[in-house]
Amino acid sequence: MRRSWRTFLSSTDVGPGTVSFRRMRSCSPACDGEVAPRRSERMARGPRPVRRSVSPRYRCAVFAAVFATALVSGCGTPPAADRQSVLTVVQSSVSIGDPHIVSDALGPRSIKSAIYEALVKLDAQGRYQPALAEQWDLSEDARSWTFHLREGVTFHNGDVMNAADVVATLGRVLDPSIGGAFGTQGVYISYLGTAEISAPDDMVVRIVTEEPMADLLDLVVDMPISPVSELDRLPKAYVGSGPYRVVELGDTRVVVAAHDDYWGGTTEYDEIHWLAEADPERRVNAVLDGRADIAAGIGIGGRDRIVEDGGALAHERDGGLAIIFMVNALEGPGRDRRVRQALNHALDVDAIIEEIRHGAAKPLSGYLPPNHFGYDPETPPYTYDPDRARSLLAEAGYSDGLTLTFDIPQVMPDEMPELARMMVEQYGEVGITVNVVEHEDRSGYSQMVREKRINDAAGFDSSPRSTYRVLREKIHSGLRGPWWEGYENEEVDALIEEAQATVSDTDRQAIYRRIYSIIRDDAPWIFLYNPTLYWGAGPTMTDWRPRADGLLVFS
Repeated sequence: MRRSWRTFLSSTDVGPGTVSFRRMRSCSPACDGEVAPRRSERMARGPRPVRRSVSPRYRCAVFAAVFATALVSGCGTPPAADRQSVLTVVQSSVSIGDPHIVSDALGPRSIKSAIYEALVKLDAQGRYQPALAEQWDLSEDARSWTFHLREGVTFHNGDVMNAADVVATLGRVLDPSIGGAFGTQGVYISYLGTAEISAPDDMVVRIVTEEPMADLLDLVVDMPISPVSELDRLPKAYVGSGPYRVVELGDTRVVVAAHDDYWGGTTEYDEIHWLAEADPERRVNAVLDGRADIAAGIGIGGRDRIVEDGGALAHERDGGLAIIFMVNALEGPGRDRRVRQALNHALDVDAIIEEIRHGAAKPLSGYLPPNHFGYDPETPPYTYDPDRARSLLAEAGYSDGLTLTFDIPQVMPDEMPELARMMVEQYGEVGITVNVVEHEDRSGYSQMVREKRINDAAGFDSSPRSTYRVLREKIHSGLRGPWWEGYENEEVDALIEEAQATVSDTDRQAIYRRIYSIIRDDAPWIFLYNPTLYWGAGPTMTDWRPRADGLLVFS
């Protein structure tokens, strides 16, 4: 028996997520109109924007910007009634890179989402929806996935999509020569390197995996499909089937224009201009001055500036990042569960968030942020309890104190040096002396962690939005994935394997929640916080709101 997803779609829990200031309308133009079952009981509510009266200065700036845009584009007539003219987005970087490497960076992924499509997509609430595949089937043993492709999909170069394009693209994704960023090379191969990927006919693709893989959609959603004829041009030219095609590609500016043959119908905008600006304050200025419609990654300081100015909208949402320290459980004191628990009880995470993030984060209660499938809202964070930390250290044989060495990167996350300083101070209060080794080369740092050459603990940002990926790459001791640092629990390993053989989302979620509780107690990591994301938007963007996954998606 097979399960068919034509009207039933995989449901996902996006968790709690948004803090807002004034109620918006129910859905943005970017939201999908379809309603699918959720992957758990709770859905993240969309944020409400901050909005004050628009100053005459701001209205003049907006008028000037629109007038200048019309001159530059050579457009003397109003746009079509169902399409706006130009949307301008400013973010930290517009570098796309190779679309087939593993990357969780929101900026490049947002641009790619306009150009490319995968077999499936995530909607604004984090639920899987049809994209290039309009239906998919999963065998009862969770090993055979059959994707039925959408008819009439035209790539930007005029080619019509068929199964050969999908099979060839997935072959490129699994090509070892593609490499990766920050130690991610070979990640996809570890999942699908032995899979059979075939095309039973022109509009059907089948993926048969060696082991059960009930969460395969977590992988293919990040594998954008290209026409066979254009694969050799990557990553110098980007040709997809998405709602927008590339018309300008630069280091500081990327322009995409509406794909007139897009299967999904008329796009929201004639063009989208992505501008790169490394300074978050300047990104805020771009929105306040009317030079940009949306500014991403503005931080809590940018949010406060927008609220104070009153000429724009501010949005905030729980992000998908977990700021943690991976404890070396292969050797040294970190092998002892009591030491790892003491390292968590000794930290006042609320004070750290207030000092380092100015309140713009929430304490983690385990290895996942709340917007992940399988997060358990009933599992509490570690309490700040110095006495309990001292007691645990004494039980582990360290009543006279403990000296550890922590590795940290200087960036990604950028606050890591200051964070480490506060941790050193707080650990000192319970008799733990921490020496910190800073690493300037972020890519080299990732490789060091991957090769398991860390000292007693290593600062890290766990970013995959896939619970399956986190468990397989960082937790399962039998697989010894790229970011696994020695933690072993046979029950957890068995539960991960059970989850991957469990087709039912509801049943699999229950297994993941059990895993969440066990990992929290075993403390293979020092659980710190989940940063809040902030955006600014111009006063005309009243219907826009950030998605649960933080991507800027415009259809």
